[in-house]
Amino acid sequence: MDIVLVPGLWLNGATWNDVAAELTKAGHTPHPVTLPGMESSDADRTAVTLADCVGAVTDAIDAADGPVVLAGHSAGAGVASVALDRRVDRVARIILVGGFPALAGEPLMAGFSAEGGDLRLPPWSDFDEADLRDLDEDALSRFSDRAVPSPAALALDPVALHDERRYGVPLTAVCTEFSAADLQEWIAGGEASVQDFTRFRDLTYVDLPTGHWPQFTKPRELAGAILAQPPLTGTAPAPPAS
Repeated sequence: MDIVLVPGLWLNGATWNDVAAELTKAGHTPHPVTLPGMESSDADRTAVTLADCVGAVTDAIDAADGPVVLAGHSAGAGVASVALDRRVDRVARIILVGGFPALAGEPLMAGFSAEGGDLRLPPWSDFDEADLRDLDEDALSRFSDRAVPSPAALALDPVALHDERRYGVPLTAVCTEFSAADLQEWIAGGEASVQDFTRFRDLTYVDLPTGHWPQFTKPRELAGAILAQPPLTGTAPAPPAS
């Protein structure tokens, strides 16, 4: 089955490679998406909009022969949920990894400061300890080296949503630096950023305890979590050779 993989801020499609390799071993066809402006640090991002980024994802969906599983990480979860709104008839399941559905009229990631058209990776000291769990100094250095500034508009443009049929598509929330219990507590407590979860009629919670970037810290386990979801169930990666 075709699986479209959407990265979050500061990352391109290649950052899904370790996960994609496991999905391929299980017989599926992963499509990691590099969003516009994320081709290199030198790319011109000044004119890139959120709509352009969503368009890159819908192009990947359109290129598939049949229904796809759509997975998005962090801010890419928001991009994926907008792409779902645009292609609701083509998505068999949406999987949000360490991220939430986009909210109509709101930016995906308010609170970041842009430099011109760029949203640069902040210093690691700006992140919570939970975000950085399982990333040692060498891993953080490699992350910094490969990080690309994101288009500011990706995070800051207001979201437009149109098709409420998206709430009939099964959704899986993969909880990484926060637990499923945390997410359910936030929902019950009325946290605005997570209330859209309540509108999905088929919602599954999966715990994957690690930091915010499981594609780096636990790629095989993340692939397993993806493969455990219908309609991919039963195609989990084989155990590593001893």
